[in-house]
Amino acid sequence: MPHLLVDLSCHGFGHIAQAAPVVNALAGRLPGLRVTLRSKAPRNLLTQRFRCDFALIPQAFDFGMAMANAVTVQVEESADAYRDFHRGWLDKVVREAEQLAALDTDLLLADVPYLSLAAAAHAGVPAVAMCSLNWADIHAHYCSDRPEAPEIQQQIRDAYRSAVCFLKPRLCMPMPDLPNGREIGPIAHPGRNRRAEIDAGLDLTAEDRLVLIAMGGVAFRLPLENWQRIPGVRWVTQSSWQASHPDAVELEALGMDFTDVLASCDALLTKPGYGSFAEAACSGVPVLYLGRKDWPEEPFLVSWLERHGRCLEVDRAALERGEIAAALAELWAMPPMEPVRPEGIEQAADFLQGLLR
Repeated sequence: MPHLLVDLSCHGFGHIAQAAPVVNALAGRLPGLRVTLRSKAPRNLLTQRFRCDFALIPQAFDFGMAMANAVTVQVEESADAYRDFHRGWLDKVVREAEQLAALDTDLLLADVPYLSLAAAAHAGVPAVAMCSLNWADIHAHYCSDRPEAPEIQQQIRDAYRSAVCFLKPRLCMPMPDLPNGREIGPIAHPGRNRRAEIDAGLDLTAEDRLVLIAMGGVAFRLPLENWQRIPGVRWVTQSSWQASHPDAVELEALGMDFTDVLASCDALLTKPGYGSFAEAACSGVPVLYLGRKDWPEEPFLVSWLERHGRCLEVDRAALERGEIAAALAELWAMPPMEPVRPEGIEQAADFLQGLLR
């Protein structure tokens, strides 16, 4: 069977949320497909998302942007890191091409490290990029005032253009500089609503509300212990927060996949990100979000969710104080919308399967 190599950006978990459903669908069509993941994400997270057998190489080929927290970009640190990363660029491409050839790769799927794509072009390995953003546009948004920026952005764009195709799942940035771009439907893994099990385990009533707090794969802790109680509302948080709020429930203690918990909740509190927005829309869960105004992908994510789901922005100061009862009430008063179908999964799997043939 052919060998699919999947390279994943380690800037949050949205890249995993995009790639995993497609790889799972492809593996279901091609039993015995060899899958290798190259990622610095925790193995247990990858195992939760990728339902097929895979080999793991704990390696990262990009860093996205340096982040102070889930919503604050460290611009100067990021610009310096890109400058250092692109020193000796051609030598890096040659070295990675040799590694790619040694792995006996039939097809590379990159979401969306560009060094991998440049190496694949050098090694003559077919490659596909897939993502709702690209790092050339992100770098241009933040770092274009640096003297090295034009050369860096040209190298990144050349790498993306070298791919057979750049698949752009809906919610994506426009990316007009990539002539090989092809828009496909949304990609998400809709969870299974298991609310009855949760209610029984937590002794909840039909009137109680569950709000999942998930700020993405970059650390960002809210001071939940300082929040006033909202009658009938329980907060589902990750165990690492060690939240002492009397209405806090640890996500891990529920013993369910993240997407099942999301599909079982009455609302998601998050920041704008592809994985959280797409999965919420495909599960019919309304979203209360903390804006990140300087992130160039945000307007496209928000405008899409406003058309296909229910969402409201919450002010950071109000969120820090836990003053979101009125916002939640307004969110829940919105008329429900039909869950979105993640059509991009099969569309991407069709394209990849055609190349593997």
